[in-house]
Amino acid sequence: MGSETKTSGFSPQTKVSISGDKWYVNGEITYAGARAEGLLMNVRMVNSVFEDTKRTDFDPEANTDKFISQIPDYYACGVRGFTINLQGGMPGYEGAVNSAYTPEGGLRPEYLKRIRRAVEACDRQGIVIILGCYYWRQAHILQDEDAVRTGVVNAVRWVKKCGFTNVMMEIANEFDIGRFQPAMLGTPEGEVELIQLARKTAPDLLVSTSAVGKGMTPDSVASASDFILVHYNGTRTGDIPDRISALKKFDKPIVCNEDQKVGEEGAKAAELCVANGASWGFMHRDVNQYYPFAFDGHKDDPIVYGKLKELTTPATS
Repeated sequence: MGSETKTSGFSPQTKVSISGDKWYVNGEITYAGARAEGLLMNVRMVNSVFEDTKRTDFDPEANTDKFISQIPDYYACGVRGFTINLQGGMPGYEGAVNSAYTPEGGLRPEYLKRIRRAVEACDRQGIVIILGCYYWRQAHILQDEDAVRTGVVNAVRWVKKCGFTNVMMEIANEFDIGRFQPAMLGTPEGEVELIQLARKTAPDLLVSTSAVGKGMTPDSVASASDFILVHYNGTRTGDIPDRISALKKFDKPIVCNEDQKVGEEGAKAAELCVANGASWGFMHRDVNQYYPFAFDGHKDDPIVYGKLKELTTPATS
């Protein structure tokens, strides 16, 4: 596998864990005393480690530097999780080549260096990473289903070799979108197999996968996952409570890690998630994910980040 040795001198400071349906960081429940107690408010930042091998006018390292510089600001607003991905996300234009994988499922060291810098910066700040393996626009880079399996094993082994304790795994972003190749990535059965493979490789690693933005996931996938990942892009704000209620039977943390609602609508979605016992994840598509990428902390959307701070700040007595 293309990989790196563990960073000299790195000592993890942030450990994520689950008890029941609640999130803990370093053994302490998140947001103790706040409305969002036990939840994990997060932001989709998949293109904070972006590259496009077809472009010479973009500096991937400088892009990651910009993101890292703003991590303390996001933290101050109550963010305790970021989603990043080994194959990024839609950058606002088609044709980008952005993948940490080789066709055989190996990992490219130059891409891993950016991932590592972001993960270590979040570890120092007390922030958790949901690390995605596959994104449909890039997954075809993997030559076959065996390469997909190899890629999962390599990614999990890399996380463990680095000593990261603030990282969880998301096998695929929106696996049921109907466009994944190799085909196993687009089926519940394939996702369950890959979740189980990741868990076999590293039994203490928390693993899940996400479906499209309707706020639902197949029972088989929810049962196999350590926590349930949902997206609310295509979910009306008023329907969020019912979507959450339908997943409560699994008695696992429910985490939205992608919702493109902004401003007052985004703030309302976050509030409804918290009120119904689920974590909310902000995707500011036009700012953080579409080129040219911007990372300006709470200035990305003062209304949303103001609401996150309100929900995650303990009430005064």
